[in-house]
Amino acid sequence: MRELHGSPHQRRMIAEINTAYQPDLIVLDGVEAFVDGGPAQGKQVNAQVILASTDRVAMDAVGVAILRYFGTTPAVSRGAIFQQQQIARAVELGLGVDGPEKIELITDDPDSEAYAAQIQEILNIV
Repeated sequence: MRELHGSPHQRRMIAEINTAYQPDLIVLDGVEAFVDGGPAQGKQVNAQVILASTDRVAMDAVGVAILRYFGTTPAVSRGAIFQQQQIARAVELGLGVDGPEKIELITDDPDSEAYAAQIQEILNIV
């Protein structure tokens, strides 16, 4: 882990580690989230979201969109989401969807639908 976290290739390496297994379900607890710093301290927001997906790339992309929605680091805020190093490498490796148009956000109430629409809009920014 020390080598991974100290590497300038960390984001691409995270995608490569994911080739070793295939999860059936990914759950992201984003009720409270760090948008800067973390995992123990930093700028924390009340994101009020729990996500579930069978697609790791879609989950990461939506996670980045949520970080951008709440204001995150310049590195995470820059460029198209699918050009982020970890996501781009995961797409190259065939680990999930290859674009935001293939992500469908499903909700069950009007407030969640409005939130999802804003996140979808951020996902689609090129």
